[in-house]
Amino acid sequence: MIKKYLALSIIYLFNMLLPIKKNKIFLFSYYGSQFGCSPKYITEYILKTYPMDKYDLVWAFNNLNDKEHLSGIRKVKVMSLRYFYELCTSKIVITNFRTTDLFVKRKNQYYIQTWHSSLRLKQIEKDTEETLQQNYIEMAKRDSLKCDLLLSGCEYSTKIFKRAFWYEGEILECGTPANDLLFSNDMDFKNTVYKRLKISTDYKLVLYAPTFRKESNISVYNLDFNGILSSLKQKFGGKWKLLLRLHPHLSTESQKFNNSGDFLNVTLYDDVQELIRVSDVLVTDYSSVMFSFLLTKKPCFLYMPDLDNYLKNDRKLYFDIDELPFASAVTCFELLKNITDFNEEDYKSRVLTMLNKINSFEDGNASKRLMYKIDKAIG
Repeated sequence: MIKKYLALSIIYLFNMLLPIKKNKIFLFSYYGSQFGCSPKYITEYILKTYPMDKYDLVWAFNNLNDKEHLSGIRKVKVMSLRYFYELCTSKIVITNFRTTDLFVKRKNQYYIQTWHSSLRLKQIEKDTEETLQQNYIEMAKRDSLKCDLLLSGCEYSTKIFKRAFWYEGEILECGTPANDLLFSNDMDFKNTVYKRLKISTDYKLVLYAPTFRKESNISVYNLDFNGILSSLKQKFGGKWKLLLRLHPHLSTESQKFNNSGDFLNVTLYDDVQELIRVSDVLVTDYSSVMFSFLLTKKPCFLYMPDLDNYLKNDRKLYFDIDELPFASAVTCFELLKNITDFNEEDYKSRVLTMLNKINSFEDGNASKRLMYKIDKAIG
């Protein structure tokens, strides 16, 4: 392991002698596991807005086999020789998660951290330092020292970042590029996603997207899926399908949930934002997807069967559950009742109150604001 690290360090040092290319942007999401989150939407904005030769976009992936359909970008395999060359010679580096010590930022590089949510319920970084491993804490501190720009989706997030991110640099209050999609008026988008999921467009969708637990416990996700579908049909009418998307950390465990009838396991679907955009209802627990879904003003319900245990043994929360606009339940019976008792007028009023409380910057123009900043940085 030490020999491998030394070899990679030598390769990196050699590439650091090469000139930086002013128009090259290096991007990756969740350490190369997907084409998604804010780096994806920054990429799509660039491809739609700028001439083809304006920026050289390079994406890093763990697996290149299923990325052939992506156009307008160059693709490299994580940890390959080409990967280190592209990373070391890029002017801009963009990611949605911490970078490891193998990224040694050069003097004239500009590192942008988008983070992976506009706001979150679970405490993060320094605010939950006692739950984090020491090696992660040290890596996070070093990463924050490398960072030149951190994006914020709302004033509430800015305050969290200033206190908890081990970061004293610039915070751009521009919104979250990944949430730009939720403000799009592309009428064909639903058809595209439904076709990819192989679902008829006459179905309504409920997305169940819970977060992970420390022990990767999946027993808490065993909901009465048929009961949920029946309650939704009774309350809102129409035909329904339930999409299950577990956290990326649980992609292996998710294989224990098999597709059947009106249930579809979409954990391996790259981009949760697309699922949020087309879903009519969200069920989640402590996941930050609730705050993206908040922007759509569509119904969201919380199912937290392990709430007491989670607060005691996993993470503390930034909000009391009662502060949120979403009805919460600790049993499936309560969840079904919350669906049955849903009041749209009251819900939308509470959503607007929440958006005002956090002072959201989200309006569909986050990528535009960020690119204005990048254009100026490059000169």
